Amino acid sequence: MRKRPTDRQPVTQQALRVNMILQGLEDSIAATFLAEADLVTLSPRQKIYEPDRPILEVYFPIDSVLSVVTRMNDGSQIEVGTVGREGVSGFPLLLGAASTANDSYCQVPGLALAIGAQVFRELSETNERFRQLLDRYLQAYVNMLGQLAACNRLHSICERCARWLLMTHDRVGRESIPLTHEYLAMMLGTGRSGVTIAAATLRHAGFITYARGVITILDRAGLEDATCECYGVAREQFAGILRFVNRSAALA
Repeated sequence: MRKRPTDRQPVTQQALRVNMILQGLEDSIAATFLAEADLVTLSPRQKIYEPDRPILEVYFPIDSVLSVVTRMNDGSQIEVGTVGREGVSGFPLLLGAASTANDSYCQVPGLALAIGAQVFRELSETNERFRQLLDRYLQAYVNMLGQLAACNRLHSICERCARWLLMTHDRVGRESIPLTHEYLAMMLGTGRSGVTIAAATLRHAGFITYARGVITILDRAGLEDATCECYGVAREQFAGILRFVNRSAALA
């Protein structure tokens, strides 16, 4: 059973409006989130899920980013997915599972809304609009995974690094991102030396700066010119969720 934090921070209407799924909730289900959920602060590399362990709570990032990681037998790791304020963790629950095969932890620190897995499951089974929002996100997420798999195979490390920085900037809404080269290498599935060269290239172009484990975006337009087509494809996948929210609101 999920244990709610003793220092619980109440959820606000403002927090619900930031996450793309939560901003589309009907008033009745929004009231349930306000009563049942907690606003939590996630720290860097904080464990979210472990393989084959029961999922006890579900996270809706506000300005944090979660990383889904596959671990190999030799201990090496590679990122296979990310979740920001466009979505939600715990999607194995939507597919009838009670656990996940991957590690998941906080990639970029910040706020998230946490709700018990059982409440989440009940809401997704009883509220049609909520389920539609979750299904649209899951479809966009799967489509993004396919695009990024192709990206990691076909595009340069510099293009991929620019793509990751742009996607993260969209999710957190701030220019400075705490990130080490070692961690970025794991997320891009490459060696640390390759990431160092890519980051240096972007820095020399004036697009970013980095110091003491923090990358700061100086020229977003420059990064958009430096990235590959995959950034625009991934962004468009999640834009469909927002269009659904706006269309549904107009019909209400």
